[in-house]
This record gives sequence, structure tokens and C-alpha cells, in this order.
Amino acid sequence: MKWLQRYQERIVSAEDAVGVIRSGDRVYVGGGCAMPHSLVKALVQRSDELEDVEITHILTIGEAPYADPKHEKSFRVRNFFIGGNLRKAVQDGRADYVPIFLAEIPRLFLSGDLPIDVALISVSPPDEHGFCSFGIEVGCTMPAAKSAKIIIAEINDQMPRCHGDSFIHINKINYCLPISTPLSQLSQGQPSNLQKKIGQNVAELIEDGSTLQLGIGGIPDGVLFYLEDKKDLGIHSEMFSDGIIGLVEKGIVNNERKTLHPGKIIAGFVLGTQKVYDFMDDNPIIEMHPTHYTNDPFIVSKNDKMVAINSAIEVDLTGQVCADSIGTKHYSGIGGQIDFIRGAARSKGGKPIIALPSTARNDSLSRIVPMLKPGAGVVTSRGDVHYVVTEWGVASLYGKSIRDRVYALAKIAHPKFREELIAFAKEHHYI
Repeated sequence: MKWLQRYQERIVSAEDAVGVIRSGDRVYVGGGCAMPHSLVKALVQRSDELEDVEITHILTIGEAPYADPKHEKSFRVRNFFIGGNLRKAVQDGRADYVPIFLAEIPRLFLSGDLPIDVALISVSPPDEHGFCSFGIEVGCTMPAAKSAKIIIAEINDQMPRCHGDSFIHINKINYCLPISTPLSQLSQGQPSNLQKKIGQNVAELIEDGSTLQLGIGGIPDGVLFYLEDKKDLGIHSEMFSDGIIGLVEKGIVNNERKTLHPGKIIAGFVLGTQKVYDFMDDNPIIEMHPTHYTNDPFIVSKNDKMVAINSAIEVDLTGQVCADSIGTKHYSGIGGQIDFIRGAARSKGGKPIIALPSTARNDSLSRIVPMLKPGAGVVTSRGDVHYVVTEWGVASLYGKSIRDRVYALAKIAHPKFREELIAFAKEHHYI
């Protein structure tokens, strides 16, 4: 096994590995719960030696020490999706946000439009053939690594070995750091009564034999809570979490009626706890793929009865959806929302759904609004919206006039705001 000798020759310390990074380099950091923390820590320890290193990544879970203001001259972050660990840096102007569809991020790397000098990744140990698995984070990390000039990898024996288009041969990795470290985890509490009510309204739209895209959070968990009476569901999603395990074990999610990849759960990355990591390890029901595949609307649309469930910050009376900013403050990202909304819209029997609570700040603000806040970003256009769901019901907007939309959306707004919404619509001749 010549690869084994090469592997052993490439084993270095974290400090020596990141020593190849130079001022002005662009460094991709593996995202989600697979962030290579030991390599990141070693890189930040070199901050006094480095200037103008650009760190780029999607959502990361855990600390982001390179975003500390004291390292501002050494590192600047380019975010494709803003997590809680980078939100203040972006809003303070110390880090950058790139609004882009999740399906299109890999193309930036693979085309050379955004060249990567060094990729810091975390993978499973090599199998008997020398292949390492990207495990719980294939999505954008695999394409970034493929296009990088230098690949530095944590070889973590706690990374699950996942099937699908999710492997890299040890020969492709320039520097290896064998470790045994628990992966970052993102646990979910029980959905609130409000989230369960929204989930129940969403679940009523889901038919037997549907294929689902679900995110993470209280509303998706609220949906899962009401799928116990469904049959033959499938999963094709940018990501999933612990919540689907029970549905698989009960046979509710069996993927048998999927028209694309029957029998398989398809995803790009996973955010969850050790429970789901153990579930994924060498489990042939699960296939992980890069997001230019999982999120391609044309691929998504090949799943009949595709149901896309996505969230929003606010929705205006014409159906425009803001999901990545609060006014002028960038909050999260476009992510895969429009990828799946458009894919589900083109699916035979598909249903694109936007789900959100009707209010914020203890019912003091309506999230069904007369018009979006100044500076708010439109992630999903009024032409893309089919269903909007709150705890008060379902508004079907597909093919509906502005007049129809006003009445449908006012009906699912909190009752205390309905008159105000109708009054605005009348004043502006929507109705």
C-alpha cells in the first residue's frame, strides 16, 4: 500500500502545517460542525506574522478566533452565510458577506473565479484503499478542497465515514494531522407550542410519498412532530439533523417512493449531535454530495412531490420574502432557500413553503408587513412564493393577484395587526 507510506510521510504538527500559509493568501475553512478547530487555532497563533489573509467559509459552528478585532490586520473573513460567531464582525464592517445561492458557491471555487490557496479541512481516516470521507460536511468543502493549491487536513477518527460523492484520496492531501477530537455539536431543544402549531399547519400540506427539504430549528422540528401519520417520505435536502432519525427508525422516512435516488437520504452537510453522527457512520441509506448537486434546482425538481420548507424574517403583502437581513443589517444568508423553492416549484406535485411565526418581540411586531424594512434583502421574490405558513394558517399565493395575496396574508397575520395591514393595502390601492 504505497498510499500508506505517503500518508505517513505527510504527517506534521498543526503548527508546521499552517506554516505554509503566507500573507495575502485566501484560506478556505471547512464549515458547519466539521470546522477544523486545531488548524484554525494554530493559524490564529501566527497572527503576528501574517497580514491580509482572507478566510472564507460558509456557516461555522464554534468559536471563530480569527474574527477578533485584535486580529483585524491579519485576517478578514468572507462569509457565504453568517453565523452567530461572525454576525457582529459583519455588522461592524470588519468581515464581509457574499449574497449567493448555496448551489452556486462550489462553482466559484471550481471555476477559479475565487481561487483558494489553502483549504483547511477535517476528514475521516483513510480506508484500506486510501480514501478519506468528508463525513458530515461535504457541501462546499469538497469543491473548495478540490480547487485548492494546498490541502491541510485533520484526520479525525471521530469523523463519520459517509457514503456518496464524499471522498478524497490521501494522495491529494498535502499535510495531515491525525487527531481524535469530538466534532462540534448543535443540539436542538423541544419545539415550542408556537413552533408546533406552525409545524402542524405545514404538515397538513405534506402528502404521503413526498420528498422533504428541512432545515434546522424549532419550526422544522415542529414539522417533524406532526409526520407520525405519514407514509413513505423521503429526504433530499441541503442538510438534516437529529430529528429525522426517529422517523427513519419508525419507517415513516423510507425513501422508497423517491423518483431520484430511491432508498437514499441525500444531503450536503449535517448540523446535529453525536446521535446523528453515529447514525450516519457507514450507513448506506445516507449519501452526502456537494451542494452544486444537492441544491441544483433542476436536480431537486426530479423528485416528485418535492416539499421545500424554509423560514423568513418577514414577508410583505405582495409576497416578497426577506430571509437574510433585518433592514440594513445582514443577519444570515441566502443559503439554499431559493434553490429548493424553485426546485420544488418545478417538481411534479411539489410544494414550496415559507414558514414563520406571525410576530416577533412578544407579539409587538408583525412579521407579515405592509412593506419590507428599508434595506431588507429580497431572498425569495413574489413570483417564487407559493405557500406562506404561520401559526394562524396557510396562505396559498401561487397565481394569485396582489388583491388576493393581501387578503390571504392578512388572514394568517396575528389578529391584532390585520386591520392595519388591510388599511395600508387600501391606501395604496392594493385592494
